[in-house]
Amino acid sequence: MSAPPSRSLRTICLVALGLCLGGVPAGADEPTLDDGAPSIILGDQTPADFLDLIGQRTKARWRLLFRPPPPTPPTDRGRAALLLGGLMADSFLIWQAGDSQQFRNNNQEVLSYCRMLGLGEKLLPRLMAQGKMAESNEWKELRSEIVDSHQVLIRMLREQRDDDLAVLIDLGLWLRLLEIVSSVVVENDTVEVRPLCIGSPVILQEIRDDYNRLGMPKHEEPMIKHIGDAIEEISSLWRSATPTAPTAEQVTKTHEKLKEIMQVMLEKQL
Repeated sequence: MSAPPSRSLRTICLVALGLCLGGVPAGADEPTLDDGAPSIILGDQTPADFLDLIGQRTKARWRLLFRPPPPTPPTDRGRAALLLGGLMADSFLIWQAGDSQQFRNNNQEVLSYCRMLGLGEKLLPRLMAQGKMAESNEWKELRSEIVDSHQVLIRMLREQRDDDLAVLIDLGLWLRLLEIVSSVVVENDTVEVRPLCIGSPVILQEIRDDYNRLGMPKHEEPMIKHIGDAIEEISSLWRSATPTAPTAEQVTKTHEKLKEIMQVMLEKQL
């Protein structure tokens, strides 16, 4: 059986945008999640598309969400893959801010982590090209390039049968994106903006599906198990929420839990 496509090529359902657009198109059946919550299917969304949506509906101050470089790439390949996913999410964040120097700095970290996973030389030409695009302010071309490079990296790992590492990169990427977005929502807290905190319950379901695709040995690792438990806590928090009116408390708890996951990944506290 072939591996499932990366999330950036899978459908992401964005409840908040659907509500802004007035619900399901006339005559269409309303799609639902397994728990019965309604959703609006809007086609394939990349991480860049996701942050575009947030920027269109909030006053996102992207530069304030930059973070210090991660630690030296660890010898634990699984943790390195999670951190690499977070760095790739930072590439999309920095693109939104249009900061060429920060982009080049982050790309150096991406390269270091790719090298740790044995993919540095294969991805070096792409990463160097991205740095030059940022330096030349070729932002439109750079957007397509960073979307493509994510897909190329995932494909390379799957071709060398490192499926767990591919899943962990996607997990790290989307958990970091949700941390970024939850920070924006906390700062712009209104009833209308709160559903954007997780983009959609479907995003959480896909993150859970990714986690469940990891091999059982990975599930037994303390750090991975802790992340899985945190994902379940966030999912339970939003499963009990009505899509139209999440509370400020739900948003705050979600943000705090996502920050906790990032700290576990960065510091390996367990």
